[in-house]
Amino acid sequence: MTSGATPPALSLDLAGLGFEHGAHLLLRRALRPVAPGEEVGVSGTDPGLLPHLTVWCRREGHTVTPAPDGAAPVRAYVRRGTAARDRDRWDGAERAGGTGPDGVVAHAAPHWGLAARGALVEAGGPEAYFPVSDRDTAWAEAAPRLYRQATAAQWDPHTAIAWDTPFTLPDDVEDAVVQVMTYLVENEQAALVVPGRLLAQVHPHFREVLQLLAVQAADEARHVEVFTRRALLRGSRMGTSSVGGRASLTTLLTEPDFSIASFLLSVLGEGSFLNLLTFLERHAPDPVTRRISQLVRQDEARHVAFGLGHLEHRSAVDPRLKGRLRAAVERRHDLLTHTAGLNEDVFDALVLLAAGSWAPEGIERGWRAVQRMRAEMDEGRRHRLSRLGFPDDEAAALSALHTRNFM
Repeated sequence: MTSGATPPALSLDLAGLGFEHGAHLLLRRALRPVAPGEEVGVSGTDPGLLPHLTVWCRREGHTVTPAPDGAAPVRAYVRRGTAARDRDRWDGAERAGGTGPDGVVAHAAPHWGLAARGALVEAGGPEAYFPVSDRDTAWAEAAPRLYRQATAAQWDPHTAIAWDTPFTLPDDVEDAVVQVMTYLVENEQAALVVPGRLLAQVHPHFREVLQLLAVQAADEARHVEVFTRRALLRGSRMGTSSVGGRASLTTLLTEPDFSIASFLLSVLGEGSFLNLLTFLERHAPDPVTRRISQLVRQDEARHVAFGLGHLEHRSAVDPRLKGRLRAAVERRHDLLTHTAGLNEDVFDALVLLAAGSWAPEGIERGWRAVQRMRAEMDEGRRHRLSRLGFPDDEAAALSALHTRNFM
């Protein structure tokens, strides 16, 4: 029985603390272990205790009974309601995610919005629309591991590269380096914009994907910085930018689908760039260019791993994906049919870097090295396409349709 006939098992002394100064926090804590229907005796000296206590309990779903004379120091008894609001167990509340170790579910609800994964979500409130709200549309099993690797592998352009290393290059070789760096900046700016755009599409429930895309964008921003700095290290002018190169990159910026954009950028484009960066590391005429190529390649390998991991995951659950990927390659090829492809200045610069001299035999050696690099790019693309389930002949055909601009 209530109301002082049988003293409650629990009591709370608020001393002089009033509800306008935080007394509700202590009362809510005292009610937490109490079962619905059981009481907590409340005592205190604040003059407004009873009216404030009554208003608060009505809002929270509890019942208040003033203590009878002679029950001092108890001022009132609070009976826990059956539908009382509780931060640990809102009746009818939904968790933003599952109960497993990672809590990732197949579909993230719009009304979860920006709630932390696993949080109790109070009913009501605005919905937030994210185009990518299905797990299979964005997920890769390797995403958490790759994010940990990415954060551990961040490097500072100011300290990771010895910019003051002394070296001297012939003017034409330095010009070749500047031209290649200019081309790399252009491509990395596209690679910066695309993950930034994809980032805004993904529901925050899939936080590892968001985090990984954010680090990827940070990587690309750093790449733009170091390529630009190397281009201007010995002079004040950048190289040339071709219409064909910009047209090729623009097709990446306009692809709206998350998986297809990841496919075109990371699996095909950045995958091909791994070979280009290996080429530059091998044929770099100076230690700064060599170090930059090495560091950037490490980052790009991680980007390719995420793109490939995501597409392997999605192709396993969506048998129609390969057809859409095939159509994307063909569509992009058709759009770029009338462009010149790789900037001729870039091709000539790569030949000169691999040649090491203007001697006829050196130029032939450089030309063959560039052709080998292209063959290695093709082989890498075919291998990655095969991992996505394309038969060897189809993988070869699709690789051959990839843009001549490499990215």
